Amino acid sequence: MEAKLYNQKGEEKGKIKIPTSIFNTKWNADLVYQVMTSMMSNTRKAVAHTKNRGDVRGGGIKPWRQKGTGKARHGSSRSPIWKGGGVTFGPRNERDFSKKINKKMKVKALYTLFSQKFRDNEILFIDSIKLSEPKTKEAKNILSNFAKVSGFEKILSKKNNSALIILGKNNINTTKSFSNFSNTEVINVKNLSSVNLLKYKHIVITEPEESIGLLLSKSKK
Repeated sequence: MEAKLYNQKGEEKGKIKIPTSIFNTKWNADLVYQVMTSMMSNTRKAVAHTKNRGDVRGGGIKPWRQKGTGKARHGSSRSPIWKGGGVTFGPRNERDFSKKINKKMKVKALYTLFSQKFRDNEILFIDSIKLSEPKTKEAKNILSNFAKVSGFEKILSKKNNSALIILGKNNINTTKSFSNFSNTEVINVKNLSSVNLLKYKHIVITEPEESIGLLLSKSKK
C-alpha cells in the first residue's frame, strides 16, 4: 500500500509505503468496543465511599433491653435501618473496576482503528515537524499548512478533539509548541492507545517510517 507524504508546509513530497497489517485491517466493531470499555474501566477510580455499620461511630450499646418494652428488638443504634446508621450495599472506594485485556486484542484494535481512519481519509503523513524553539505561533502556522490538504480543512478550526499528532521520537519543542491548543494533543507513538485514536478526528503521523516501525513492533512483543 502507498500513501501521500507531506512536509510541514503542507506540500506533497511523494509517496510512502505503508503496511497492510496496520492500515488495511477489516473493521471489527465488537473487538474495538471490548478493548475500549476494558481500557476505560482500567483507568476508572472509585471515589464514592459510604460507611457500613462497622464504620459508623457509636452504637456499641444495646438501645434498650431485649424484652419487656413492647418495642422491636434492636442490637445497635447504628443498624442500617436506623437514622444515622450504616449504609447497606453502598459504594465503596476499595472496589476494583479493572478488566484484563489480551495483548493481541489491544494491538489488533489499534490496527483496526488506524485502518478505518485511513479509509476515512483522516490520517496525514508528515515527514517531520522541525521547530528551532517552542513557539505557539509557528505551531499555528503548521496547522494552517495542514489545513490546505484535502480532507483536513477543519484541522485548525475544529473546536474540540481536532488533531492527534504522533511523534516517532520525543521532541520537546514540538510538544511545547502545540500544548497551548486545547483541541490538539502531541503523543509519542510508544504511548499510543486506542483511546487516543478514537478521541480525535484527525491523526497526524510524523517520521512515518520510524513511527510505523514502532507500531509494527507492538505485534511482535
